[in-house]
Amino acid sequence: MTDRVTLKDVAARAQVSYQTVSKVLNRQTRVSTATEKRIHDAVRALGYTPDQRARNLRAQRSYMLGYSWRPDSPNQVNPILDLFMHSMVAAADAVGYHILPFPHPDPEDHIDKYRDLIRTGRVDGFVLSSVEYQDSRIRFLQREKFPFVAFGGVAEPSAMYVDVDGTEGMRLATAHLIAQGHTRIAALGWPKESRVGELRLAGYVRAMRGAKLPVRARWVARGTGSVETGYQATQHWLQGGERTRPTAIVAVTDVLAIGAMRAIQESGLRVGADIGVTGFDDTPLAQYLTPGLSSVRQPIWQAGQNVIDLLVHCLEQEPLAQTRVVLNPELVIRPSSLLHADNTSEIAITHNE
Repeated sequence: MTDRVTLKDVAARAQVSYQTVSKVLNRQTRVSTATEKRIHDAVRALGYTPDQRARNLRAQRSYMLGYSWRPDSPNQVNPILDLFMHSMVAAADAVGYHILPFPHPDPEDHIDKYRDLIRTGRVDGFVLSSVEYQDSRIRFLQREKFPFVAFGGVAEPSAMYVDVDGTEGMRLATAHLIAQGHTRIAALGWPKESRVGELRLAGYVRAMRGAKLPVRARWVARGTGSVETGYQATQHWLQGGERTRPTAIVAVTDVLAIGAMRAIQESGLRVGADIGVTGFDDTPLAQYLTPGLSSVRQPIWQAGQNVIDLLVHCLEQEPLAQTRVVLNPELVIRPSSLLHADNTSEIAITHNE
């Protein structure tokens, strides 16, 4: 069995002190680019791996970041959540941290889990998702003065967060349908208690009012984000006559949009040519539907990277250029929202276009 490679071995090869090697690897000092390259070259050449247990004891840190989310039903996958998790894991691993995931069915009912993880020292900070109005987790963590970053906008002035501008995303989708000639546009949303859902619906209202089109209360349906909800609401709208029913539907998720498409097709109407439909999230399935579903694409990978960057900078007490990051989505146009879908290739539209 070969002897374990030590910091002193790396230092000797890089021709620096072992203290310098330690500080560079732990991001505790700045050195010249040439010196840093020699150190990392030596690490790779010698196959050096740090003694994580010793590192944690010295720093009194776990180098673990707790992440909680609201799980979907067991038989329903969430590709957006998977991508966000993958991005965070990659970003954390690149700077010597790891993600400790723990799901929660109700964010208001598991403060004890946060308290236990803090008091046992198992995590150094938290990433919060599914943030709602008056979120008790934020109040608790702020009282504890414990580091966290939210994925989703937070009203509290001192809180750090990364968010995607859902209002702008829904505005883009609605404006696109208006540009297609639609004036009777309905919306499928989440319950009023959903902060994210209400922000997205605000984009629909903004686009309609900007075009001086009426926002009819009977054409705004709220419910669980299921295919069945989208299907039933659309069925109800289609019971009106041709002159009074909506000619287009915007949905706050692709799942709701899929339900709408199913109801339209079962009624004998054509999605796109007769009733335009847009979704939100641009899940992988969207492009393979018939017709392909126009959807708002979120920069989820970038969001995961930004969340970890903010949290690690805070933990390492490094200066932050900004503590609140808002990312812009883009609308990916496919035949489901086009009156004349001769060209089925995708078109992406951002807020600047």
